[in-house]
Amino acid sequence: MEDTRYCEEISDAGIYSGREAMKGYALNKMCFSFNSAENREAYRRDEEAYCAAFHLTSEQRLALKHRNVRQLLDAGANIYYLAKWAGIFGIGVQQIGAQLRGMTEDEFRQMLAFEGKS
Repeated sequence: MEDTRYCEEISDAGIYSGREAMKGYALNKMCFSFNSAENREAYRRDEEAYCAAFHLTSEQRLALKHRNVRQLLDAGANIYYLAKWAGIFGIGVQQIGAQLRGMTEDEFRQMLAFEGKS
């Protein structure tokens, strides 16, 4: 019997549309700025001031403060730009995936290993 624990779709995963892109434009622009080490350091020094310079919404600022990836995606973040932000804190892609799935990082790794064998 095949193990299907991890094969279900993520029910709340949305489609990143043009509307989402516009909603998250400032947030994604800020995350893109983290290509620069100088900007990453400026963000670490004063997150609030850095966010204010990009005119982020209160929803976006709160999600950043709580390091909540799901809320950031709901607020218009693009996962590719968001990874630049997560890297500032040493948050890896597997940790992001685990958070989105509501799993521990170890459970998420096990799921990936299982899926790779399928």
